[in-house]
Order: sequence, then structure tokens, then C-alpha cells
Amino acid sequence: MSDADTRKPAGRRPRGPLKKSSLENAALHYLEQHASSVEGLRRVLARRVERAAREERCDRDEGAAWVEDIVGRFARSGLVDDRLFAEGKVASRRRRGDSTRRIQMVLREKGVDPELIDQALAGQDGDDRRAAELEAAWRLARRRRLGPYRAAEQRPELRERDLAAMARAGFDLDTARAVIDAEAPPG
Repeated sequence: MSDADTRKPAGRRPRGPLKKSSLENAALHYLEQHASSVEGLRRVLARRVERAAREERCDRDEGAAWVEDIVGRFARSGLVDDRLFAEGKVASRRRRGDSTRRIQMVLREKGVDPELIDQALAGQDGDDRRAAELEAAWRLARRRRLGPYRAAEQRPELRERDLAAMARAGFDLDTARAVIDAEAPPG
């Protein structure tokens, strides 16, 4: 047999044991790359610990305790802040035309408290929530080329499809009709 036949296949080198310091470094690196809620960071670190435990590179219970310690310290120090995370997500999602329902769903999936979500929406939308929802619906219609953003000859045959797209995006029927049935885009 030649040396080529006895060599191990090329691949990732074996990893050493997972340490609390490497888990903390991973958390810092993750936060440099991504905005995160407290629960989101907890999930990311828990997946890392779970993978290391399956590979027998750490004790699952000890790793879970490290995750809680790191997440708690980062939350107390302000490195992760659910309020700021929710405000940022609400602002960016409103700019792209997301409905209140869609925003609430996304933030709940990220583990943000419903009360914080409502506060962030109120802060972004101001006093007139209906107007903010309508503005978001117009943004979605423009981005997706629905309703008045379509060619005039296509609008009647695609009206139901456009209304369905608005409904799937979380807008109520009145808001969807106001946008889709408008003669022309605002302003």
C-alpha cells in the first residue's frame, strides 16, 4: 500500500474541548455580526453547546450554565438589549413595508416580550397607528408592484391575487383594499 492509500481524508481538524472563554468569544463575535435579542443569543450559544456535547467536547449541563452566565452578564452590561433590538427591528421592518402583525410575529419568534414589542411599535408609529399601517402597506405595494404599481391593463385580472398578497403580509382587508383599489399611488 502506498502512503496515499493510508492517509486520512482531508477535512476539518478535530476540535478541542469547548471552554467558557471560547463560548464567550463566540458570543461577542456573533453580536459584532448580528443584532440579537437576549433569547436569540441564548439560542445561538445553546446550539453551540449542544453540538459540542454531541461531539463529547463538553458537559451539556455545565455548558448550559455557561450560556446562562454569559447571556446574563451581556444583558446586564447592555451588550444585548431587547428594547433596543425591538426598536431597531420595528423601524427597519416598517421601512420595508411590514404590517404590525408581521412585525409582532417576527419579534415574538426572536423571544422579545410582547409588551416591549407594543412599546416599540408605539414609539415608531406615533399617535396614528392606522396611518402608519397604511403607509407600510403602500411601501409593500410599491416594493412588490401591486395594485396601482401594476400596468393598468393587468390590474383587474390580478386584483384578487394582490389582495391575497397583502393579506399574507398581515394587512387587514380594509387596508389592503384601500391600497390595491386606489387609482394611483399617493403623492
